[in-house]
Amino acid sequence: MCTGTLQDFLKLQTPVSESVGAGDLPRIGDTARIERALARAGADGIVDLLPSGLRTQLGRTFGGAELSHGQWQRIALARGLMRESALLLLLDEPTAALDPQAEHDLFELFAEQTRDSAERGAITVLVSHRFSTVHMADRIAVLSQGRVTEQGSHAELLAAGGDYAELYRTQALAYR
Repeated sequence: MCTGTLQDFLKLQTPVSESVGAGDLPRIGDTARIERALARAGADGIVDLLPSGLRTQLGRTFGGAELSHGQWQRIALARGLMRESALLLLLDEPTAALDPQAEHDLFELFAEQTRDSAERGAITVLVSHRFSTVHMADRIAVLSQGRVTEQGSHAELLAAGGDYAELYRTQALAYR
């Protein structure tokens, strides 16, 4: 079984519980699982602020609460995390709408969760252009024109001095 969250996610204008629960339709009514998915996505705080919690209607179309783009992304991420025992989790720019601190905090949470799931043979694939978070990965694959051009750990790729090292250093200069 696989699951994931894409950069271009859906803003399901339904109650929060359904928007998240849709990530695992047989368990769409499982409140405990929905709450765990929200916590795994760092989105439980969003729900705490909504007037009716999990029952809050989302989106303006049906007169519901409108979320920021980053909050919508966290709800979509929770939807992608509904399947707790997935062997493959694909995250395509899952924090693109978040501020740098929120992104860092979420990636720390992902790193912890990924270590736990790796013990049962699961794989997490993270697609990102932000090297500030990519360096935490066990294995990094650099793609160019649809082909893997480099692969290894962060340290190995820096030592190799290829495209990864050049791009990493370019992004790092912006933070100095």
